[in-house]
Amino acid sequence: MSDTVNITLNPAETLRILSEKIKNENYLISQLKQEISNVIVGQNFMIDRLLIALLADGHILLEGVPGLAKTLAIKTLSEAIDVAYSRIQFTPDLLPADVTGTLIYSQKTENFTVRKGPVFSNFVLADEINRAPAKVQSALLEAMQERQITIGDETFILPDPFLVLATMNPIDQEGTYPLPEAQVDRFMLKVFLDYPTKEEEKLIIRSNVRPEGLSKVKKVLSADDIVRSRALVREIYLDEKIEQYIVDIVYATRTPQKYGLGHLESLIDFGCSPRASINLALAAKAFAFLQNRAFVIPEDVRAIAADVMRHRIGLTYEAEAENISANDIVSKIINKVEVP
Repeated sequence: MSDTVNITLNPAETLRILSEKIKNENYLISQLKQEISNVIVGQNFMIDRLLIALLADGHILLEGVPGLAKTLAIKTLSEAIDVAYSRIQFTPDLLPADVTGTLIYSQKTENFTVRKGPVFSNFVLADEINRAPAKVQSALLEAMQERQITIGDETFILPDPFLVLATMNPIDQEGTYPLPEAQVDRFMLKVFLDYPTKEEEKLIIRSNVRPEGLSKVKKVLSADDIVRSRALVREIYLDEKIEQYIVDIVYATRTPQKYGLGHLESLIDFGCSPRASINLALAAKAFAFLQNRAFVIPEDVRAIAADVMRHRIGLTYEAEAENISANDIVSKIINKVEVP
């Protein structure tokens, strides 16, 4: 009883113990990052965001031109963790049953049996997700939010951990379908990828043309390791002032005039949902975890805010006419909202 009281009265000691646990777990995450980096040259920003999504138990959407190793990075991540992995190539003729599964009638038994689809995996790569119509994209909604799939009158729980990693090509719009807002909102992060530097591109050439080919990926983590690390991320301390900071940032997208940002009102069609606040808090905790910290600081929130919020802000025609992006709006908000 005295130990419990002592820990309760001494938060500094609690944070110290948590910091030690985080350092021990972070060693495994560092190994995972190294394995991915052995295959993916550069793109450290993308790798960090993949790890944040993994640790914060959130889905991630990668957007970038072809050839930036989006699919390879996700495949490499799954190969380095001892979990089930499936890839769904989204195409215009894809059906919801091709994703979730369906009921198959057996003449021998005269019964319907369930044939599970590729979504029944730990890691699901939804490649070029905007190539399939809305009814197929919507087939993922239940899986992403509730971690379950209903086929016929049966509901099946998806494995843990469960992570949807989707890719999009922003330039080729022929034969593509815009993602519904409800679908986009299910992604914790939306990450824009840029071209590698000249030095990185030289290393990419070398790693792809050498006789032995790309490095082989070793499995360095198990599903239990991921679940344990996620539990630690949840324990990271989030001060009430940081909570208020997160709420202010999100509310500034809904009522910008209350934060001295009245000029943004005509540019924002709709602001971020409460899911943005939840995901910003979780992603900030995961970011702090990667920095070996047992508590969240404002810089963690600022670092991850654009990735959490950019796909949750609706832009008006005026914003598009003025070539103002959601990134620009998030940047203005971050620079204006008072830091605790």
